[in-house]
Amino acid sequence: MVSTVILEGKKWVIVPEEDYHRLLARAEREVEEGLPPLPAKDADGNYPALEAMDVSIARDIIRARRRLGLTQAELARRAGIRIETLNRIEKVKASPGSGTIDKIDRALRQAQAAAARPSRKHRLSDRS
Repeated sequence: MVSTVILEGKKWVIVPEEDYHRLLARAEREVEEGLPPLPAKDADGNYPALEAMDVSIARDIIRARRRLGLTQAELARRAGIRIETLNRIEKVKASPGSGTIDKIDRALRQAQAAAARPSRKHRLSDRS
């Protein structure tokens, strides 16, 4: 159960302690796994939108790439972009354009589809 309250003009979210510790552990794991941290919040407690968006994109790419077992070099090659470009995106040192995001997304979807298909060797052995 999550509740919100307003104290001294600020909105607070109250969660059970167990959920708080679970969320904290998840955040720590993400930082430990080499995911870029979210930017610092402003005085109102909000993340700067553009910086947070770049971090979110970087985290999504890193997670998908790792899940598929791809290196940065392999994903960059499949996407048709320079490895330096992918590295800068993942380190949140560059904001990718929509064309670059489309190329990376297409490469990740193709890699995922390829990973889901049985290999030729397995298909041939199924016929015996």
